Amino acid sequence: MPASVPVPVPRQRTGSTGPTEGTVGNRPAPVESQAATMEDQTATAENHRAENHRAEDRFEVRFEGRFEDRPEIRAEDRSAAQTAKGGDLMLLVIDDDPAGSFTAPELPEGAGTRVRIRTARNLTEAERLLTDDIHCILVDLALPGQSDGDDLAPLKRVLRLAPRHAVLALAAEGDVERAAAAVRVGAQDYLFRHELDGRLLSRAIRYAVERKRADIAQRQLTESRLRAEENARLERGLLPTPLLQGSDLSFAAHYRPGRSRALLGGDFYDTVRTPDGTVHAMIGDVCGHGPDEAALGVELRIAWRALTLAGLSGDRLLSTLQQVLEHERESEEIFATLCTVDITPDGHQAGLCLAGHPSPLVARHGRAAQLLPYEEGGPALGLLPRARWPRRQVELGPAWNLMMYTDGLIEGRVGPGATQRLGQEGMVEMINGQLARGLRGDDLLETAVTQVRELNGGELTDDVAVLLLGRGGDAQESG
Repeated sequence: MPASVPVPVPRQRTGSTGPTEGTVGNRPAPVESQAATMEDQTATAENHRAENHRAEDRFEVRFEGRFEDRPEIRAEDRSAAQTAKGGDLMLLVIDDDPAGSFTAPELPEGAGTRVRIRTARNLTEAERLLTDDIHCILVDLALPGQSDGDDLAPLKRVLRLAPRHAVLALAAEGDVERAAAAVRVGAQDYLFRHELDGRLLSRAIRYAVERKRADIAQRQLTESRLRAEENARLERGLLPTPLLQGSDLSFAAHYRPGRSRALLGGDFYDTVRTPDGTVHAMIGDVCGHGPDEAALGVELRIAWRALTLAGLSGDRLLSTLQQVLEHERESEEIFATLCTVDITPDGHQAGLCLAGHPSPLVARHGRAAQLLPYEEGGPALGLLPRARWPRRQVELGPAWNLMMYTDGLIEGRVGPGATQRLGQEGMVEMINGQLARGLRGDDLLETAVTQVRELNGGELTDDVAVLLLGRGGDAQESG
């Protein structure tokens, strides 16, 4: 062993020669006399054990000397050692060599990062020594423990015990097939005993550690992508499909969640036509725009569709939806705004109910767009236990466009850095300008949302949902 490497005091192994309690290294422990008291002997032994532990805590290797056996280090000592050593790497060697004759090759000068070594004689001891500070494991493929003719059983067990650690396989000379198989089942690389030198071992450990990190990162990225795709499929499936078969009304919608990389937010909308020919439309907004709010919005939309198809409308419908909200929300502070419209079969009139929600905008043929009356609206769902929501009858006429929206469309700024919000009046002016340019249907909604974002100076922080229904004249042009 080179003189530059401190010699650790090895632990006593059963059936092997070495230091025993009461010795330091291989030298006899000093004894005062045969008449020494038991207390003196005990104190001497305790001092020797402390000396042994101090020597082991100082033990560090640059791939020089033997793979010495080390006891488990306490968590607090291990944390302190990691802090002191900075970029050091810890290697766990699982080598079935009771004599400890396997020697590590000498590392060339300027090798850089030091490698500290901990050894185990079998898999049971390795499991005990496998702590979070281990960076890489070197497994002897000749370890006993084969089962059912599987000569890689010990390696597979190590891979199961240490799924997040880099693993190197150590093979005998000429055992190429088993070494290659070790990589196939999960080892990062393999090494042959007879070819092992300091430069190769140094490179192999660093390569194994970095490859394992890359493998873990790639797996996490793949899992994240798969979860995102699954969430997208789920969210896309939860978006509504309008039920307007048999109706002469045109339909368009635009939806933009406030959450980054999400498809679904706390805003929700739906449109259905009941057997009597009435077209029912709804748009709502759960306070907040996280995944919980999105889930609650879906529940309210599905409940609204079911209740509408069951024949409920107006105050009865909103009262029942409030009960659904109260039972499904996470806390009593959660509420939802809602706007419902039911259009008569001839398309000339509509009933309007507002629950704390902005009033729709109507653009009649040949006339400028304006807001429908909103003075008689009721509170948002979930605020008052026994609230009421009056239904107001409005005249639409033979040709019209009706736009329902959430407050994300009107709460953006009127310019980058400005404090003034667009508001309903600003939105009406903006829509009138776009109608004058001949925009209709999907083009109208897409342009409106884009212009609101540009005025805001960037992405809107709240969810945005816009629904457009039309009949006759200009509405038919939207398809």
